[in-house]
This record gives sequence, structure tokens and C-alpha cells, in this order.
Amino acid sequence: MSKKPTEAAADAARAADSGPPAARGRAPTAAAKPTTPSPGSGKNQAPDADADVRVPVGAAADWVNPLRDARDRRLPRIAGPSGLVIFGVTGDLSRKKLMPAVYDLANRGLLPPGFSLVGFARRDWEDQDFAEVVHDAVREHARTPFREEVWQQLSEGMRFVPGDFDDDTAFKHLRAAVEDLDSSRGTGGNYAFYLSVPPRFFPKVVQQLKKHGLAEGPRGAWRRAVIEKPFGHDLASARELNRIVHEVFDPEQVFRIDHYLGKETVQNILALRFANQMYEPVWNRSYVDHVQITMAEDIGIGGRAGYYDGIGAARDVIQNHLLQLMALTAMEEPIAFDAEALLTEKLKVLKSVRLPEDLGAHTVRAQYATGWQGGRQVVGYLQEEGIDGRSKTDTYAALRLEIDNRRWAGVPFYLRTGKRLGRRVTEIAVVFQRAPHSPFDSTATEELGENAIVIRVQPDEGMTVRFGSKVPGTSMEIRDVTMDFAYGESFTESSPEAYERLILDVLLGDANLFPRHQEVEESWKILDPVETYWDGNGRPAQYPAGTWGPPEADEMLARDGRSWRRP
Repeated sequence: MSKKPTEAAADAARAADSGPPAARGRAPTAAAKPTTPSPGSGKNQAPDADADVRVPVGAAADWVNPLRDARDRRLPRIAGPSGLVIFGVTGDLSRKKLMPAVYDLANRGLLPPGFSLVGFARRDWEDQDFAEVVHDAVREHARTPFREEVWQQLSEGMRFVPGDFDDDTAFKHLRAAVEDLDSSRGTGGNYAFYLSVPPRFFPKVVQQLKKHGLAEGPRGAWRRAVIEKPFGHDLASARELNRIVHEVFDPEQVFRIDHYLGKETVQNILALRFANQMYEPVWNRSYVDHVQITMAEDIGIGGRAGYYDGIGAARDVIQNHLLQLMALTAMEEPIAFDAEALLTEKLKVLKSVRLPEDLGAHTVRAQYATGWQGGRQVVGYLQEEGIDGRSKTDTYAALRLEIDNRRWAGVPFYLRTGKRLGRRVTEIAVVFQRAPHSPFDSTATEELGENAIVIRVQPDEGMTVRFGSKVPGTSMEIRDVTMDFAYGESFTESSPEAYERLILDVLLGDANLFPRHQEVEESWKILDPVETYWDGNGRPAQYPAGTWGPPEADEMLARDGRSWRRP
């Protein structure tokens, strides 16, 4: 029998582990595992050392890994016995992001050896066909090098279930596959169900999971639902979807994916603000002039006409990504880095948002028109295949918001997003007020702008600080210079993909980086009046592809005496 760990190590192990050694893919022997209570007996019984003993699934929550140490910073971030079921596994998101992220986690040693991956889709595939598709996706899109031994171990736990979402037989086969993996791979009954499907299928899938007994695991096991955006198309639909999902899964079992929150730079907003004293004194209305949050794409809608038309840039990006970035930028310091504390502070910001009284003057929507981008001529949105020529869907959206609290009163937050813009970039620019008095105004200061802290979310993850400096020479000429921090240059380890972090957090039950249903609903409360105004007032403006948006957006800031940053 193994020696008992210290009480501190035992406490850490209980928090980090969620399953027995059986999850390693083989039955442990008495020489390698502590005694396990026999179901119903309430007493410890030491098994025969030569017997092939399997720990009951129900005992998973009580098992303690004697090798864990409370001082270890890495082991608690390794997922315990578990599996992942992906609905819509044949889609682009699954092929380009989810399956490569699973492999990268396995390659980094962050998944248990018995981890299992189950695909559910309408294709008439066998398990081997599914494994081949995953193999090709991993080869093409994985971040880490391909290793045959990692692939072999992962592929042994892959299963595929063909069927439609309303096919009861298919869900019976899914349950059988899950139960088989419990016994053969030691997943401990712990499964996350990833809904990589169009939003209209969310209710049907979760209801089928409940109907076939998949939403609840055995005693001591967990079941979780992972839902991709968009979560509803307005406040009413979001509330209805929340109601349906919460009838099947408790709120803490539902993980709403916003992949931007999985990016290292987004998480670094919190580190920048709350781990450093130098920024806190100036992070308020006394010193900040305004904040610009930009997410620009240099591509069009591609083959997503069926999804995109009728949704648009504001619903697709502002309601989730940009409002989340705004909340992280403006929030007060949480009492701890945990899901409840972060939710509390972000909700305070979202509830304090005030829309402009004149939505016509302080909001802009537009569509890209024919233009030149990347050295070639591209068609406008209304000429894209599958788009109605009368469509009013926005491919560019910009709006001004204010936050009515003591820290930010009077400071405008400008949010903008668009397709077919000058380049692909996402950034948060905190622009500071000019110095109240400058003794250099009689000299050359034409190139001196405003101080700014720019947090680059993508593609060049890092941060820039812009300030004025004297130009070398005999005259007092002052112009803007920058100091750069780049993740790629400051750390030897490359940043993991957002989906790596988020999938691992789902398996660990860590909800810090996932918007809760309250945040989703508050965000729709902000955007719904804007969408209603746009629906009843004219058509979207136009901007040539490859530019930085319509003139109306520049005029919106010019009325406030400001201008957009050129990223």
C-alpha cells in the first residue's frame, strides 16, 4: 500500500484530481493504489495484490493521488480522467481549432493518458475514418510538433457516432460509446459536450442529452456543456436559450465560449492593471481622455453567407468580444481571480454602460463595397454569393458608449469592428489627456500626439506605450516614440492557442474565462436599442474594401474632437 500524503498535499490533490488511477487506461493493483471503499460497505477493503481491480466510478470524487504536492504549480493544471464529445465535428471550427487544440494539449502532457474524443455528425463514417480526419487536421493545423506516440495514444480513445440531432437511435449509440469508454479508457464518467453547431440546434441537442441520460453522469462524475457564440440574436432569444439550457444543465455546468478571452493578451489586461502599481493611479477619468477598442478583419464573409447575413458585425463581434474587452479594461479590481469575483466586477461595468442619446450621431453601420485588397480587386458585400442585394446587414459597426461610475464618468469608449478593413488587428488603446501645460509649444511639437497604452490582442500579441521624446539635435524638437513588449520576444515559450486554454479550463471546471448568462443578457441590453434604431433608420453606409471604414465613422469621432487610431 502507498504511503499517505501530507494533509496539505491531500487537500491539493482532492481539488485537482477528479478520477481514479483506472483512468490511466488499465486497472491498478493493490501495490500501486490506496485502498478504496467498497460501494455500500463504508469500510476500506484492501484488494488482493494479484486481482484485476477496477475502482467504481462513484469513488472517483473521493480518490486522492498520493504523488501530488501542494507546492507543484503545474500538476494541478493537468486534466483528470475525462472525455470530450464534439457535436458538428465535421465543421471548420472543429477541424481547424478544436481537434488541433486537443492534440496540442495531449502533446504538452496536459491530458490524461485515457482521454477520449467522440465525434457526432451526419457523415457515414467509421471510427477509423474519424481518426483519419483528426490526423489530417492535426498535421495541418496543430501548433506543436507532431509526435507519433502521442497520436497513437490519443487515437485509441477516438470514437465516431453518425446521426442527426433528432435521431434517438444515434443518441443511444452515443450513450453506448460513452459507457464503453468509461470502462475501456477509465474516463470516470466525466464528459464535456461541445456544441460546435449553428445556434438554432442548441435547444435540440441539450434536450436530447437529457432525454437519453447523458446530461447526468454517475455518482461523483461531472457533465458539462460548451456552447459557442452567438448566444441568441437579441435579449429575448438569449433569455429563452438560457432557460432551455438551464433546464438540462445547472448554470455552473454551462461554459459559453468567447475565444477572445482565451488569448494570452486578454488575460494580460488583468495582470497589467492589477499586478502593477504604476498604472492604477492614472487608470481613471482624471487622466484618460478616451478608450478605443478595435477588431478589424481583412477578409470578407467567405462562404459564411448563410450564417452572417441577418446577424452582422455588431451582433457577431461587439455584443460579445468587444463588450467583454471593455469590461476587462474598465472593471474594478476583483477580490480574487475566480469566476464569481470576475463576474461581479464585469457585471458592474456592463450595468453602468450608458448609450448616447443621439444614436444617429454616435453609432455607425456600413457594408464593404468593391475595392482593392491584398493586391487584387474584391467584390462588395451585396455582390457576395448568397447575399440578397437588398440586405441591410452590417459588415462594419462603430458606437460610442459611456460608463456611469466614479472612475469613468465622462470618458467615451469607442468600439468598432469590420470586415475588409486595412489589416487584421485587434487592440485596446487607452488614450491619455494632453499635458495641461507645455513649455515646448514655441518649438517643434507638431509630431507630438497623446500618450497611450495600446494592448495588442492579435496578431502581434503584446503592448505598446506611446509617449513624447526629444529628437536628437540642437533644437528642442519633440515627437512620439514607443516602447514595445512582445510575447514572442520576452518569453521562450510560445503562447498557446485560445482554444487550448479554454478546452483545458472546461475539463478542469475553471470558469474564470467564460462569460456567464448574466453577462450575455446585459450585453444584449446594450446592443438591442442600437439594432432597433438601425432597423428603422435608412440603409448602411458604404466603404471601399481595403480601407478603414466609412467617412461617417471618422465624422463620428471628429464631432468629439478626436480621430481613430491607425493600427
